[in-house]
Amino acid sequence: MGCAMFGIIASLLFVLIWSTGFIVARAMVPHGAPELILAARLCLTALLLGALALHGRQPWPRGRQLGLHLAAGAMLHGLYLTLSWWAVSHGMPAGIMSLLGATQPLMVAVASVAILGERLPARAWTGLAIAILGVGCVLMPAIAKSGAGAITLIPAVAGIVAVLAMTGGTLIQRGTIGGDPIWVSGAVQNAGGALVAIAATLIVGEWRWDNSPMMWIGLGWSVLGLSAAGLSLLVWLVRTQGPTRMSMLLLLVPPLAAVEAWLLFGEKLGPVQIAGFALALGGVLLGRSQPKRTEVVEPA
Repeated sequence: MGCAMFGIIASLLFVLIWSTGFIVARAMVPHGAPELILAARLCLTALLLGALALHGRQPWPRGRQLGLHLAAGAMLHGLYLTLSWWAVSHGMPAGIMSLLGATQPLMVAVASVAILGERLPARAWTGLAIAILGVGCVLMPAIAKSGAGAITLIPAVAGIVAVLAMTGGTLIQRGTIGGDPIWVSGAVQNAGGALVAIAATLIVGEWRWDNSPMMWIGLGWSVLGLSAAGLSLLVWLVRTQGPTRMSMLLLLVPPLAAVEAWLLFGEKLGPVQIAGFALALGGVLLGRSQPKRTEVVEPA
C-alpha cells in the first residue's frame, strides 16, 4: 500500500512539474531573449547532468555514438525548445504549445512508417487524423481572430516545425543510443541543444537579460525542477510503471498547462478550442493504445 501511494504521489508530482515547461517560458521571455535564456539553461543542465554522470561513474559515448547523442540533443533540446520558446515569446499560448508537443508520439509513428518501414495499425492512422483535426480546431480560431489571444501564422508554423524537429530527434534516440545511461545521455544531448541555442543567440543578436527575480527563479526551476527532479521522476516512473502508463500520464500535461496559463496569464480558450483540445488528446490516446514500445518524452 505504501509503494502504491508513493507511485500515485510521484505520478501527480511529475505531471505538475512537467506541465510548467511552457509556463516557465511564458513567464521568462518578457525578461530576456528566449535564445539566450535557453543557452544558459541548457549549458547549466548539461553541467549538472554531467556531474551526476561522473559521480555515478557512467561510461561516456565516443565516436559515432557521441555524434548521434549530439544530433539527437540538437533536435530534441536545441531546435524544439528554441523554436517553441520563440513561438511563445511571439504570442503562442503556453497551453496550445504544450498541446502541439503532445502530438509528437503520433508524428514519430508516422515518420517510422516513412523512414523505417514500420507498419502502423488502422487505429493509429485514425488517431492521427482525429488529433490533427483537434489541433486545427485549437489553432485556426486563434489565427483567424485579432486582438488578445490571437496567433499570427509565423509563430504557429514555428510551433509545428518545433514538434517536427523533436520527432526527428526522437527517431535518432530510438536507435542504438537508446540504451545508454540516462545521466550521460542527458548531459551530452543538452550540450548538443546548447550549441543550437548559442548559435541562435548569435544569429538573432538579442542579448536582453534584465536580472529580475523572475528570471533567476525561472532559470533555477528549469534546471533543478524540470531537468533534475522531472527527469528523475520520469526515469523512475518508466522503470516502475512502464512506458505505456507513463505516456498516458503525459496526456494530463496539456490541459493542466492550459489551466495554469489561464490562472497566471489570463490565456483563454474558446468553446471550439476546448473541444479541439479534447479531440486532439483523444486522438493521441487512440493512436497510442496499440503498440507498446519505449517513447522519448519531449523536453519541457
